[in-house]
Amino acid sequence: MDKSLDQNLKQYFGFSTFKKGQKEVIEKVLDGKSAAAIFPTGSGKSLCYQLPALMLPHLTLVVSPLISLMKDQVDFLQSHNIPAAKLDSTLTWEEYKNTVQKAKNSTLKILMISVEKFKNERFRSHLAQMNISLMVVDEAHCISEWGHNFRPEYLKLPLYVTEFRIPQLLLLTATATDEVIDDMCQKLSLTRDNVVSTGFYRPNLFLQVSPTCQEEKNQKLLERIKEYPDAPTIVYVTLQKTAENTANMLAENNIVVAPYHAGMKHEEREQVQNDFMNNKISCVVATIAFGMGLDKKNIRRIIHYDLPKSIEGYSQEIGRAGRDGEDSFCEVLANKDNINVLENFIYGDTPTKDSIRKLLEIIKHHNSNTIDIKLYHLSQELNVRQLPLKTLIVYLSIEKIITPKTVRFAEYKMKISEGETEQSISGRFKAEREQFVKALFQYSKKQRIWYTVNIDDIINNHQGADRQRIINALEYFTEKGWTELQGNQTIEIFDISTHNFDINKVTDKIHDLFIHKETNEVNRIHNMTRFFESNTCLSYKLAEYFGEHFMGASCHHCSVCDGNVATLETTSHLKPIDTFDLKQIKETLHENLGDDYTDLNLTKFLCGIHTPIFTKCKTRQLNGFALLESYPFKQVQAAISTLEQ
Repeated sequence: MDKSLDQNLKQYFGFSTFKKGQKEVIEKVLDGKSAAAIFPTGSGKSLCYQLPALMLPHLTLVVSPLISLMKDQVDFLQSHNIPAAKLDSTLTWEEYKNTVQKAKNSTLKILMISVEKFKNERFRSHLAQMNISLMVVDEAHCISEWGHNFRPEYLKLPLYVTEFRIPQLLLLTATATDEVIDDMCQKLSLTRDNVVSTGFYRPNLFLQVSPTCQEEKNQKLLERIKEYPDAPTIVYVTLQKTAENTANMLAENNIVVAPYHAGMKHEEREQVQNDFMNNKISCVVATIAFGMGLDKKNIRRIIHYDLPKSIEGYSQEIGRAGRDGEDSFCEVLANKDNINVLENFIYGDTPTKDSIRKLLEIIKHHNSNTIDIKLYHLSQELNVRQLPLKTLIVYLSIEKIITPKTVRFAEYKMKISEGETEQSISGRFKAEREQFVKALFQYSKKQRIWYTVNIDDIINNHQGADRQRIINALEYFTEKGWTELQGNQTIEIFDISTHNFDINKVTDKIHDLFIHKETNEVNRIHNMTRFFESNTCLSYKLAEYFGEHFMGASCHHCSVCDGNVATLETTSHLKPIDTFDLKQIKETLHENLGDDYTDLNLTKFLCGIHTPIFTKCKTRQLNGFALLESYPFKQVQAAISTLEQ
């Protein structure tokens, strides 16, 4: 096997040797075992599936959390003439259709999707027709609700493995503590014997913590970048507006720079990424999404303008520097001014007891054993953002109150292609099939161009028609080029496992889980500040956080080993809250929200925390939004409670 692996490595990727841990993981995969690779950022996790994918008989399905990550991986594979593709929102319908067809007829070796794609009814019907050898779960720590980047949809992966008869798994992550690794293994049925961890120590990264007051950050940043203005650099910030403002400041000082954040259009973000990869810009000022999976080996500097959100996040972000093994510089311009902003994001995502109780009442009094959930509408109704709402639904699944069943579109629309007619399409079939196709058109409401497919009417009026048969027919017409198809409004279907539960007890239990999660996230922030103020070697301390241990005391490439122990201060002067006219803001918001007004909503409004009710009422345009974003959430809440009624 060794000779074959080495030959394939050279043939497909042009590498003469494996990096630490890669061959061990690949051998486990090719031996038919499910495995996990816990490698630091930039240590070659992707090769652990890319090479086996070429040697396994069928498709390798890669679950990836970000479009930018998928794009970078697919670009790399295609540049090596490896048949790989992605399915995401950037594709045209023709591109989507061709990619699915290649996956089904086995001309693709690697297909990258988001975890949400498993809920797509149309994709599920295609997936059932694909032969899959291996499923890869990238950023696998997202399955752990006690990890730093929990994604509720990841908890459904074990169900998908069973449903689609996926024989083998490979988990990849750069940031997992022992606790999170155990959680990953338990949820996805791996043994610790098949977990390969290479450690987190990076000898080529110089870790610098530079205490910096807020008003001096711009000057300090500019001076640092001007030392080597052409050195590829990522500057990480917390807020979108900070990304814009900081990039503008650098541009005004002749730095070739661009901002990057989720508020930009996809095309703009993609252009920034391409320009950075192609050395057209030397610096990107970005929120944390930028850089995941980015295969740029010569990033020389990672500068945190704001504090990162956790030690795990910090480790992942600095890991994007120096992937070529050359010396690189990682600096935090550190103070405690941003702590409140980070904490406020956490407090803003905790659902109220009233919201939890309202959902439980909906379930308990539902007059059926199945319930349809439209996430967007439920988010609006409960005034809970979609991510914590997904977590809430997962908690109810864990409590065995509801069980995920399937996902479907509320509506399908179909357009007949030029040169085709209802008669030409139905005429291609015989006997009962022809009558079925005719019924499909007959019971679909035609507007000027598009048909709205009435699935229930078709089922009720044609014997032998069921939902899956109708979906398969619609997809078949589209594959043949006879029609175009659109699916709209995702509906998640759940079985109600029991109506016999105590609403108050379950509300208290679920709310306690969220409070525990909230406390855990806040502690994560304070663990990080303690790490930056450490008086022992930063490089070794970071590696030890992830379970790696060293005999020595000094790495000789961090600011502590250089004799500079950091003390972080709060450097911005905040005016007392009672100097603001909160009463006037309260009256305006009350008038705008009506019955939906609560003091908690006012707190979120003042702290700049977006909620569904604000989007619905367009309250973000009102005076006072984010006025107190730098103040502690609980302090703002206390001040509001003292306002005259």
